[in-house]
Amino acid sequence: MTTRQLSIGAIRRPRRVPALPGVAILGGALVLIALYALTQGAADIPFEVVVRMLLDRLPLVAVDTGAQASSWERIVFDIRLPRVLAAGFVGAALAVSGSAYQGCFRNPLADPYLLGVAAGAGLAVALAYVSPLPVSSTGFVSLPLFAFLGGMGTVLVVYMTARTSAALDNGSLILAGVALSAVWGGITSFVIINSEDAVSQPILTFLFGGFNTVSWQKFLLGAPYMVVGVTVVALHARALNVLQLDEEQASHLGINVLRTKLVLLAAGSLAAATAVAVAGVIGFLGLIVPHLARLLFGTDYRRTLPVTILGGAALLIAVDLVARTVIQPQEVPVGVLTAILGGPFFIVLLRGRKVFL
Repeated sequence: MTTRQLSIGAIRRPRRVPALPGVAILGGALVLIALYALTQGAADIPFEVVVRMLLDRLPLVAVDTGAQASSWERIVFDIRLPRVLAAGFVGAALAVSGSAYQGCFRNPLADPYLLGVAAGAGLAVALAYVSPLPVSSTGFVSLPLFAFLGGMGTVLVVYMTARTSAALDNGSLILAGVALSAVWGGITSFVIINSEDAVSQPILTFLFGGFNTVSWQKFLLGAPYMVVGVTVVALHARALNVLQLDEEQASHLGINVLRTKLVLLAAGSLAAATAVAVAGVIGFLGLIVPHLARLLFGTDYRRTLPVTILGGAALLIAVDLVARTVIQPQEVPVGVLTAILGGPFFIVLLRGRKVFL
């Protein structure tokens, strides 16, 4: 056994947590964070009142919510609840998308933001805003489609750029993603500069990322796409484990490598692109959460994907809560906070990359 193998084993084994207790703890934490987020804002609402209001909305359940609860119902159910749910779904979608990319490319630094997927989806959505197609109300259905095409197209270009005749160059993969992000960002800026204020303002808001424009309609139209993408990736957990071997070994174990990778990349891109369409560009979540899941629970995707889903949802709900309460009555864009968190995390990974590869 080499010194490298000993060092990796010594680092990973003590940090592993049993899967079922870990999932249970994360699930409970997610529920508590979501409930607490419903209580916070310009109007603080008691925690027990929020719980009673939610229970009262369940079928066949009647709970006394108190006389004052009626004045808070619109705040909780029309403003905060769709926002919290959207943050949870988007967080899970971005985190799972990062896991899918890292598994397909066998690169621990791959995520929708660094690979340029978010920038490609953002450019496509910006073009949708300036196109004759409707992008509000029920026309929102066109945004995930535009975002998916932009994100998937970027993934394919990055993959073909980094792919050599022998294997996939991990370094070139990230560099290609960063380069394409710069190109897509430049084109997006050009679109904004040459657009009217009524169009450029929504695009700028979108590029910073956030949930202040989320409504029930927007959430319900975007959620099915994210659910499909996350579900497809989760059903391929075993295949992701096998893909950590080289392609020849994976083929010998009965995996159709090309088809499996295309399915996973399509599902990951659908989840990430829809998340972008719902909340704008939010970076680094797909990098942070999968890494933490692997550090705590090991490298088996059957263990880490449930943790990634719950952890991504909980983290983004918490970040959005900070974003809308830290400097009330103003809001900090969620994308700004995730960049502040993710940038140093990425630097740490680069410095210690031998442990993670």
